[in-house]
Amino acid sequence: MRNMYQKFLVIIILLTISLQAQAGAGITSDEVDHLVQQVMGKFDVPGIAVGIIKDGTVIHARGYGVRNINKKGRVDAETLFSIASTGKSFTTAAIALLVDEGKVSWDDKVIDYLPDFRMYDPWVTREFTVRDLLIHNSGLGLGAGDLMFWPTANFTRKEIISNLQYLKPVSSFRSEFAYDNLLYIVAGEVIAAVSGMPYEDFVDNRILKPLGMKYCAANLEPLKNHKNVADPHMVKDGKIQNAIRDIKLGENVVVAAAGGMQCSVKSILKWHDMHLRKGRLPSGDIFLSKEQQAEIMTPQTILPVRPNNKEWFNSSFSAYGLGWVLSDYKGYKIEQHSGGLLGMLSLNAMIPDLGLGVVIYTNQQAGVARSAIMNSILDTYISDKKTDWISRLYDLKQKRLAAAAKAVPDMAEAPYVPTGGLTPYAGSYRDPWFGDVIITENKSELTFMAVKSERLKGKMVPFKSNLFIVRWDDRSLDADAYVKFSVGYDGKPQGITMKAVSALTDFSFDFHDLNFKRIKQ
Repeated sequence: MRNMYQKFLVIIILLTISLQAQAGAGITSDEVDHLVQQVMGKFDVPGIAVGIIKDGTVIHARGYGVRNINKKGRVDAETLFSIASTGKSFTTAAIALLVDEGKVSWDDKVIDYLPDFRMYDPWVTREFTVRDLLIHNSGLGLGAGDLMFWPTANFTRKEIISNLQYLKPVSSFRSEFAYDNLLYIVAGEVIAAVSGMPYEDFVDNRILKPLGMKYCAANLEPLKNHKNVADPHMVKDGKIQNAIRDIKLGENVVVAAAGGMQCSVKSILKWHDMHLRKGRLPSGDIFLSKEQQAEIMTPQTILPVRPNNKEWFNSSFSAYGLGWVLSDYKGYKIEQHSGGLLGMLSLNAMIPDLGLGVVIYTNQQAGVARSAIMNSILDTYISDKKTDWISRLYDLKQKRLAAAAKAVPDMAEAPYVPTGGLTPYAGSYRDPWFGDVIITENKSELTFMAVKSERLKGKMVPFKSNLFIVRWDDRSLDADAYVKFSVGYDGKPQGITMKAVSALTDFSFDFHDLNFKRIKQ
């Protein structure tokens, strides 16, 4: 046994030496500056913030460009960005703190804390645990129910939780991964129920303050007059344009626990530092127990390895932990998460074996831009081999855009004219969880308007028999949708189903989950 142990130890040492030999020298601030400027020009990004921490030392924390193309003010390390789903890690950490205190367990039943919680299947309701809220294995479809908060809607958290019972599963409970946001909203309410304080206050007081994250906030009410904030943008018709802010400062949002926080790279690096220290603060004090920090970073739901990740990073596994995506990146375990709102993207990544944390925030909806920066930085710490990630990801983006464009119908063709006219389609229609839409006829045109989601309003263009395409008045949504009418034996419209026109439409526009029935007048 001793001989076997010695052989095993030698193998471990050799592997460690091998990994160290492969490690690169890292990147300098000047090199980051040059990299970011290239990315901003290539992908039309007005503003970017980048932060790097290595072995407990901040290597780089800097902003680039402008917060808003039509206003004065440059991005710096303290500029607040909407960090979207990267904020899910704060929700899981909040629960972990309560687990450390013995106030809740990962495998407690949700209905023990929220008696009104209901899923579509009563058995699933009874068996649903706190852990299940966080690992995307509910059986619901991708982004199911997101239209209750996306792009904007007037649903309360209580209404969202109540409406979960109407969302039909697309797979068996705990059998598949499908990313969701609504269940993180539920998790936020569990935190409130257990702690006795709103989710936003718990995160601000129990996480942000102890970690000294001054330029970060879950409670958005004090930020009403805050000036150093990045505004969202997007490219439309070949030009950079302002986008409407999904999350308004000065008022809290229902989606806080799923992705409503505002943060700067200067502060988020302290978040990375705590995790890289396995739950400890720089002083050595314990913030989060080593056991719970490890639980957060333990695979919970298995994910398929994407072909590109296998080819580019030699990845062999992928999984979702508790608020973090876990995989291997060129021989190292990487813990990361991305986030996206209209016109605002974020990306966090940590490689624990290298003591490395990287954060990237952008105020433009260009995912390949943040990936080009992230991959370029990570590679410098792993090897001396360089890859032109800017060119590679730009080419990939162009191919995706071209493929998606081919699938979009040509609206320049001769318009379809419904044989029975437009009047039969006008009326009110109701979906059990999304509520009512009103279709009105005015001057030989139909207009679609969602009662509880004011930005979902637009002209309906006839396309084929009983099929229209609604073009949203707010063109920044980039999410036009098919509206298909079902008819009864009398030939009159009775209901509506919907589907996004483009394959590139954000999954949170879950039109396909809607099933409207005509309201009898």
